[in-house]
Amino acid sequence: MTTPHAAPPLRTQRDGTRGVPDATVARLPVYLRVLTGMGERGVATVSSEELALLAGVGSATLRKDLSHLGSYGVRGVGYDVATLVQHVGRCLGLAEEWPVVIVGVGSLGHALANFSGFAPRGTRVVALLDADPAVVGERVAGLEVLPADSVGAVVAEHGVRIAVLAVPARAAQSACDAVVAAGITSVLSFAPVELHVPAGVELRSVDLSTELAILAFRERRRAAAGAEGPPVLEVAAPERAGASR
Repeated sequence: MTTPHAAPPLRTQRDGTRGVPDATVARLPVYLRVLTGMGERGVATVSSEELALLAGVGSATLRKDLSHLGSYGVRGVGYDVATLVQHVGRCLGLAEEWPVVIVGVGSLGHALANFSGFAPRGTRVVALLDADPAVVGERVAGLEVLPADSVGAVVAEHGVRIAVLAVPARAAQSACDAVVAAGITSVLSFAPVELHVPAGVELRSVDLSTELAILAFRERRRAAAGAEGPPVLEVAAPERAGASR
């Protein structure tokens, strides 16, 4: 018999991902990060209101998002943190290990290769590629940098489906075309340029210069608002008794 405080069984639709809106998928990693932190602090259960607050969304949005995954909390108790971590991670595909290739081993490529956050999120860097002969042969994060034109052999050997592009803007489209031709179906690009991929290939772009420009704009707006001071509420003086109208 299920105890009053036990989490209900999680119901999924086939693999738990069919029919989940893109907006929900974009929020799932945020929920997972918050839940993982709570689990590390020993928190056993969390209410939808608390989880929504920590994730920066409305509680109704959070409940709807989790209902798409077939996850429903217990009234008066909330969600079981450990169970929800496993379920969200499984729906994001993190229960499997996804091999990743990084193309471009400059300063950003070095940083990404040494990034410790890949493994906890179900991904593992299996190869580093670069078109510069001066870089080929170096060892970075325990991996030897291979020539860029070996991408086909790397994809075939490791079954790679995901590529990270850390190349200059001028080389981004050709690098993207090369990994797609080799069989890559998901691309994460850090190049500050718009890329084009064929149907069936997922493309995500992170333009650091654009993100910094947005932050700079918001800081400028915040500074301007502070210089102007709080808005002054003007109150009309009361009319004197007997004044003409």
